[in-house]
Amino acid sequence: MSSTRSTALALIAQYGGDAETIAMLRAAEYAALGDVQGLADWDAIIADIQRLDLDGPGAAALN
Repeated sequence: MSSTRSTALALIAQYGGDAETIAMLRAAEYAALGDVQGLADWDAIIADIQRLDLDGPGAAALN
């Protein structure tokens, strides 16, 4: 399992439906710092959260 997917699953477990918002806030922090790699990492985490959400209810718990 990739580290971005692990982080996405951890955020979903902790924040539920707010996981994407939390990840976006974190990405914004990296963007404000000018940390391009950190921003790219958080963008990948956001994409994983969205992908897991598209898999349907409870999908994050099953993956």
